[in-house]
Amino acid sequence: MSEQSPYEQLGVTLDASFDEIQEARDRLKQQYIGEVKLLQSIEAAYDAILMDRLKMRQEGKIKVPERIRFPERVTPTPPSGVQPAANSKPNWLSQLLDTPSRAELLWPSGVYVTLAGLSLYSGFATSLLQLTLALGVGSCLYFLNRKENKFGRAVLLTVAGLIGG
Repeated sequence: MSEQSPYEQLGVTLDASFDEIQEARDRLKQQYIGEVKLLQSIEAAYDAILMDRLKMRQEGKIKVPERIRFPERVTPTPPSGVQPAANSKPNWLSQLLDTPSRAELLWPSGVYVTLAGLSLYSGFATSLLQLTLALGVGSCLYFLNRKENKFGRAVLLTVAGLIGG
């Protein structure tokens, strides 16, 4: 193996890519595990190829891609399709506002529509209006507590809604 060129030792061509050279070295290292002289010969051939490639780059014989040659120059990539909107909301605002699921919208809506229909159907019987108000406050407290899992906050929001509404 010693009279062969480094490229022949690794079994690659002169125009092989860096990845191909690395794969050939790794494959030969796996093939000759335990044979110290052959492994040293493979590493020496790999180093010789790398040094040869470096000299060729310095002499301008190998074209180096611009992204490798000048890594500090970041070339803007063209936008592909629709760009996602940047999340510019502060963290506290995103925790305060959320998008409810379908079930989180339909159950309370159904309960409140039923209570509204019950209060309109009953006319102005005060005992039934008081019952619908109590059921509305209770259901508000239940749904807020189920969503937030904070009973104190649910009570505060329910009382604020009762006073404000």
